[in-house]
Amino acid sequence: MPADLNPSKRTVLEIAADLANGRTTSRELVEAALAQISDPAGEGTRTFVKVYAENARAAADAQDRLRKAGYIASPLAGLPVSLKDLFDVSGERTLAGSKVLDDSPPAQRDAPIVARLRAAGAVLIGRTNMTEFAFSGVGINPHYGTPGNPYDRRLIPGGSSSGAAVSVSDGGAVVAIGTDTGGSVRIPAALCGIVGFKPTQKRIPRDGVTPLSITLDSIGPLANSVACCAVADAVMAGEPPIVPPPIPAEGLRLGVPQSHVLDGLAAEVASAFADACSMLSRAGARIVDLPLGDLSEMPTINLNGGFAPIEAYAWHKPLLERRGSEYDPRVRTRIERASAMTAVEYIRLRAARRDLIDRVAAQTTGFDALLMPAVAITAPPIAAFEQDGEYRRLNALLLRNTSVINFLDRCAITVPIRTVGPPLGLMIVGEHGGDRHLLGVGRGIEAALNRTL
Repeated sequence: MPADLNPSKRTVLEIAADLANGRTTSRELVEAALAQISDPAGEGTRTFVKVYAENARAAADAQDRLRKAGYIASPLAGLPVSLKDLFDVSGERTLAGSKVLDDSPPAQRDAPIVARLRAAGAVLIGRTNMTEFAFSGVGINPHYGTPGNPYDRRLIPGGSSSGAAVSVSDGGAVVAIGTDTGGSVRIPAALCGIVGFKPTQKRIPRDGVTPLSITLDSIGPLANSVACCAVADAVMAGEPPIVPPPIPAEGLRLGVPQSHVLDGLAAEVASAFADACSMLSRAGARIVDLPLGDLSEMPTINLNGGFAPIEAYAWHKPLLERRGSEYDPRVRTRIERASAMTAVEYIRLRAARRDLIDRVAAQTTGFDALLMPAVAITAPPIAAFEQDGEYRRLNALLLRNTSVINFLDRCAITVPIRTVGPPLGLMIVGEHGGDRHLLGVGRGIEAALNRTL
């Protein structure tokens, strides 16, 4: 495959410019992506659970014809985009990384985000693998296999949007669409060395999406730059596909929470995070340590499991009764443990969340963003998860920092911060509803880090 056709590490705006100038075509981009996916030496069969080869070729040809006629719907027009396997696509069964939905009726219509991507000219390249029912930050799937991390195929990709991250890192898509309930966009993005964006939950409609937690689920893109994510986010939110201008690092006021999210970091994570903060400080940002001791209450507030298990149990209970033996046992155990939660405990959990949101918001007013490591550890080997005890321990570490942001219902983006060794991510956190401002801040921070690496 010619290097200039490989979407890997190229951005939406770069490729859109190449299309506009006639340096490539949508059909060439799609053929390059399909070649990567079908390469027997690659991870395509574990990254994708379904590939839309012929439909993608037809859509690419259509976009090339439209472009010649002067019709360009968005910067995504003609670009290969992958979908996590829990979005409804008209006429298809939505399996959500499982086998137990194989007798469910096909979707009658596209999920709104799928329809919006099509209208923007995106070429849907296929459905990506995921943790069954999106219920872990690891990315292991016993039904369809586990895509290996692009840095080292023996390592986990992170989850639950495992195939989404690998599809971008390996060049099978320019943008991937995932979901994020406790970090399922940001964890795999960080561990695979790309960018991942979790919006404020209400920003993007979740109709036509297999739920995990109605309180925490969000939909977000994974790609090679903050600008790429900004384009996809705008399309899915039903807004004009305009990229917010970068807000320069110079003059940014950035808070670093000192409790909970910095506890017990792996040495290489702590070092890379400190280096990133130093780079931003040298670029003119004001880095302020924030005690934010309130965050240390998270384990106590979620002692009974938090929102995801009980809300998943409500959805899964009939399915578990019918086909529970066919679930990934680790997913089934996590869902069923919520059966003992009482209505009183659930109501108190909701009240505790509202209280924590208000207290944290009062302490972060005036900051452009918060900074923290996206994940407390580097990607462990897939083999490290063979024992249930280690699976639970490592999964909790993977999810710890990112899940704070879902609980607080804020927006956050992770950008790569390490150029040698296993990839790591810097999580940049915005206010509730401050998504476009955060994307501008993220672009400024991304540029500052790239200048100083």
